[in-house]
Order: sequence, then C-alpha cells, then structure tokens
Amino acid sequence: MLLNLSNHPKDKWDEHQLNTALSLFGKVVDMSFPQIDPHATEKEIELLAERYAAEIFAMQGRDKLTVHVMGEMTFTFALVFRLKQLGIASVASTSERNVEIVSDSEKKVYFSFVRFRYY
Repeated sequence: MLLNLSNHPKDKWDEHQLNTALSLFGKVVDMSFPQIDPHATEKEIELLAERYAAEIFAMQGRDKLTVHVMGEMTFTFALVFRLKQLGIASVASTSERNVEIVSDSEKKVYFSFVRFRYY
C-alpha cells in the first residue's frame, strides 16, 4: 500500500501517476499533509514528525506500507528519517517542469509526473 502524505490527494493525480502507484504498491490511501507553521521551532517540527511516524507505524498491517512524502522540507526530512528508523520505506514523486511563456509578464508552469523515487 502507498500512503499518500502530501497536499495532492490521489484523485487529483494524473492517470500516469495513479496507474504507476497502483502497479507498484497495490493501492493508494490519502493522508493529509500537516499545515506547517513557518514560525515553528525545530523542536516543534521534531515532535510533529514523531507523532506522524507513530501514527503511520500503527497503520501497518499485512500489506507492505510505503509512504509518499511530499511537502514542507524540514518536516519531510524529520519524518523520512524516523520512518527509515522504523523500517518503513518512503518515496518522493518526480516530475518534469514545462514552462509556457504567455507574455513578457506571464508564464504558465506545468508539472508532469515521471516516477517515484525512494528516499
């Protein structure tokens, strides 16, 4: 199972990303990424990561659990570090960034999923 801990629920993923996840991990379950206060201290981030790691550890069942972690970088680092200590694999999604120049003052940016990469 892939636990999707990001700000992008699986129902918003493109077909390629969802199909890749299903073929690699069997099923996908969403878990909301926490709102990280930009004023939070390092200790507060550590405590939040510990709480999430414990919650994720408790979710393990018969299915092998892999966590897709994408979001605020200090929390992501702290959580992935703890997951590794618990023997839980985690992945990031990679994408290609495509830019369309609309005018001198406007551009549109599109991201296309490429693959999952293990931390």
